Amino acid sequence: MPRNATTSIKRPAPGAASKEGSSRLGDFTRPIPIDKRISRRPRLAVFAALFAVALIGAVGAAVFVLPIGTWRDQDVDLVQRRTQLDELTRVNTELEAEVNRLKTDDGIREAAREDYGYVEAGERRTSILPFPDLSTALPDGWPYNVVTQIIAATAAGPAPAPTNDDG
Repeated sequence: MPRNATTSIKRPAPGAASKEGSSRLGDFTRPIPIDKRISRRPRLAVFAALFAVALIGAVGAAVFVLPIGTWRDQDVDLVQRRTQLDELTRVNTELEAEVNRLKTDDGIREAAREDYGYVEAGERRTSILPFPDLSTALPDGWPYNVVTQIIAATAAGPAPAPTNDDG
């Protein structure tokens, strides 16, 4: 005896095992009634989703993309810092050599002569001042034009060496 015959409650008729052309996700993809939706305004939900995606993109760019430029700039900074370090090391070496020289008796004597004009017993101090710059404003005419040419040639320096371009 079938089970339906023993009860007075009507049971729904069993559905077909598979419907041609329907999805197995039919229960999940059916439209949700408006009163049961999270947002009743679909445009607002789309804008909220776009805002969330933009916010996540901005945070991702701030965390992953922007530091790459700083990382690249660090290479240039490292080269500059290494150059500065090399220069400071060279200067420190020179200063250390100067300090070691000044720790000797001869170094102390030389520094006292240069800085304070120290003269030992029996020595005589003589100061020689450098020559002042000479005026180059000379009158026209002989012999001054020859002197003016000599001064100009001296200031210009040596002439370049001639080259043979017969090749």
